[in-house]
Amino acid sequence: MSSKSNKNTQLVSSGRKKAYTHGVVNPVVQRASTIVFDTVADLKEAAKTRGDKTLFYGRRGTTTHFALQEAITELEGGEGCALYPCGAAAISQVFLSFLKTGDHILMVDNVYEPTRDFCDKILVGLGITTTYYPPTIGAGIKDYIQPNTKVLFLESPGSITMEVQDVPAMVKVANEHNVMTMLDNTYGNGLHYRPLEHGVDISIQAATKYIVGHSDVMMGVAVANEKYWPTLRENSYLLGQCTSADDAYLALRGLRTMGVRLNQHEKAAIEVAKWLEQHELVDHIRHPAFESCPGHEFFKRDFDGSNGLFSFVMKTGNQKAIDAFLDSLEHIKMGFSWGGFESLVTANLTMKGLRSNTGWDLGPVIRLHIGLEDVEDLISDLSQALEVYKQYL
Repeated sequence: MSSKSNKNTQLVSSGRKKAYTHGVVNPVVQRASTIVFDTVADLKEAAKTRGDKTLFYGRRGTTTHFALQEAITELEGGEGCALYPCGAAAISQVFLSFLKTGDHILMVDNVYEPTRDFCDKILVGLGITTTYYPPTIGAGIKDYIQPNTKVLFLESPGSITMEVQDVPAMVKVANEHNVMTMLDNTYGNGLHYRPLEHGVDISIQAATKYIVGHSDVMMGVAVANEKYWPTLRENSYLLGQCTSADDAYLALRGLRTMGVRLNQHEKAAIEVAKWLEQHELVDHIRHPAFESCPGHEFFKRDFDGSNGLFSFVMKTGNQKAIDAFLDSLEHIKMGFSWGGFESLVTANLTMKGLRSNTGWDLGPVIRLHIGLEDVEDLISDLSQALEVYKQYL
């Protein structure tokens, strides 16, 4: 099936082999630790396949996990998919699957904060160094490559400030220097963006967000190409990574409606962003579909759509104004996630501690995830909260 057409049909039908569904609509929930074998020959055959879509041991997965892995692999266009207990675990375990002492990582400077912390607090203690590069560097990444550079890590759009990277140009440079590439694709979700089609080696998602879609499951996924899948599969197993069958079932259920949910998230977010764009207190919008967002041209070229997540930059502000704004919101709640049915907000007065290569001399940044509420209610909520914000300037 084409990766760019029939997408909703793909979401509905993938991972639903009879071996997984047993004749019903959804794959069954198969919980297991121990798998029993009738003969030595059966045990040896299962061991030979290393548990790849074969029942071997609970940590290798059951048919419920296999159904989800198959669906995500098809969605991202890869060779195989590994499951993890959360998105941060997916990122950290993918690193540990391929890095060794003495290696060097190139990391985008607007990266998700826990990824930065893992590099600066865990990997550094293992003798693995990290250099942060500007998110808009493009092919200029060649100037950052060192003889021991092993991984180029991308996140596009980036966390909070939403810069979109020129992934093909950067992958081309990485390939010329034998550097493997990884990309946090939680925003692109596999439906709107498929990094492996652009040459990336491993695509990682916090399935917690749009795949699950209901703020009730923590899960991470990583899809690798043919070259790197055997290593990722085996090392993730050796690192003890696994998820529950019940969570895998809920992720599969969320996957079926991801297309229609994303359509609504996208439509509502653009409407809210357009309203904010005209507000007297707002400097500009950081939404990949808007020209004011750095890398907008790459978004238009490479993505099939957006979602509910975007940021806006204030012309001026202070911490009291931000706190009052947040406290006055009714429908939009404060919370450290996004991708669920509910609207969420976070705010940063500065980017201090969140960047080390690129500075930030603009105003406060407010990030929104627009959920499935009525847009009129959300705009009304933001309108009254911005009036409160204004009182503290």
